[in-house]
Amino acid sequence: MREIKTVALIGLGAIGSFLASNLQRVLGENLRIVAGGARKERLERDGIVVNGVPFHFRVVAPEEETGYADLAIVITKITGLSQALEDMRRQIGPDTIIMSPLNGVESEERVAAVYGWDRVLYSLARVSVVMDGNQVSYNSSRASIEFGEKYNQEPSDRVLAVKRLLESAGIRPVIQPDMEKALWMKFVCNVSENQVGAVLHIPFGAWNASEHANALRLMVAKEVIDIARQKGIDIDDDYAVKQLEQLKKVPYANKPSTLQDIEHGRKTEVEMFAGTVIRLGKETGVPTPLNEFLYHAVRVLEEKNEGII
Repeated sequence: MREIKTVALIGLGAIGSFLASNLQRVLGENLRIVAGGARKERLERDGIVVNGVPFHFRVVAPEEETGYADLAIVITKITGLSQALEDMRRQIGPDTIIMSPLNGVESEERVAAVYGWDRVLYSLARVSVVMDGNQVSYNSSRASIEFGEKYNQEPSDRVLAVKRLLESAGIRPVIQPDMEKALWMKFVCNVSENQVGAVLHIPFGAWNASEHANALRLMVAKEVIDIARQKGIDIDDDYAVKQLEQLKKVPYANKPSTLQDIEHGRKTEVEMFAGTVIRLGKETGVPTPLNEFLYHAVRVLEEKNEGII
């Protein structure tokens, strides 16, 4: 029976903090956070505070020789993925499992291009996390990690090993039968909720409070669903409509991550959201006018933060 005893994680942002704080409880020093330079110094000095509880982790520089990890988790922003994969070189060996629960539908392909598909598991995070500086908060009762091979009618040994680890850490594991479809279903949500929320400056509660906000969410989601279906991924037409029930469970004032990025002056993931939709729309012949609008609208907000306008 395969067992995961060591985990290396790079990217201690919102989702990374959620994962690391839970994993440390069962792994202790066998969880290592990969970071270098000023970021390493800041993490060692300040740590993070998750739901009011302070955490300090074992932080290792990319060049440190620690031995290979049983599981490597890459959870940076998509813009930092290429550098993160290089920084993890000393953590990833021939038997290391790699998970990259980033937003989007293409991170697994990029990880596999560097390390090979035989090491990669598909994964995504289902949790609404609010992060301000080193302060992180989330509702643990509604947090889960969906993961697996591409198809999981019969879970593999490595999938079951990850499942046991997550369960021991108090993280709810969900093994989806079709992980490619699961990634696209979350992408539908990310593209529609994050970008509309950022441009309109509204929290998650707005989708249920305003029929107009929800109408915009649904229109943007339809473009993504149409692309997915052209690519052979069967997502129901009413999926985004049904998602409204799930959004009721998110605290009203919680903000989509793209809005959090704008408010804190950070670069957003608009290239990975609308940028990807626009590119794939051209490849599949699906018009994407709403995502084209949102792409430029979010870019304007970034330019305002940068003092360009």
